[in-house]
Amino acid sequence: MLALLPELGHLNRREIAKLTGVALMNRDSGQGQGKRRIRGERSPLRVVLYMATLSAVRWDPLMKAHYQQLRARGKLGKVALVACMRKLLGIVNTKRRDELRAEASALA
Repeated sequence: MLALLPELGHLNRREIAKLTGVALMNRDSGQGQGKRRIRGERSPLRVVLYMATLSAVRWDPLMKAHYQQLRARGKLGKVALVACMRKLLGIVNTKRRDELRAEASALA
């Protein structure tokens, strides 16, 4: 993941989500509103994130509970999975940010 996304830990969660292509993009024009979809950006990274999220939803208690809560609220399976992808990406981004800060303080 670090090889495909060297910006990890340097940007906030919204910027990272947009960069990886898991942020919802609208298709609005005038008064018309289209469906929000994920698209673009770094699709190989999105594939890696999708597979990691499938595993996390199955085995990690935190991610499993988040996924089941979304499904209980009536979200479709893929929609809930994309939400879990964003949550997992945010967790990884935060951990990487903390690692970078620890390295910087160790060097200072």
